[in-house]
Amino acid sequence: MWLSKPVYEALPYYYVGVGLIALVARIYVDYWYWPLICTVIGLLCLAAGAFVWIKRRDHRARPD
Repeated sequence: MWLSKPVYEALPYYYVGVGLIALVARIYVDYWYWPLICTVIGLLCLAAGAFVWIKRRDHRARPD
């Protein structure tokens, strides 16, 4: 899948932003399993953002 350059560049920030929003939302929701769901989604998004950022950094630093 090909992404446009602005979307590609913003992807790690999007993941981290969604992760932080989910973790903050966990504080305010108290219905059924939503706190657990928000926690899992938040941590997965933070991990995905860090993974994309690290992989991109390593790829750009690699001499071709």
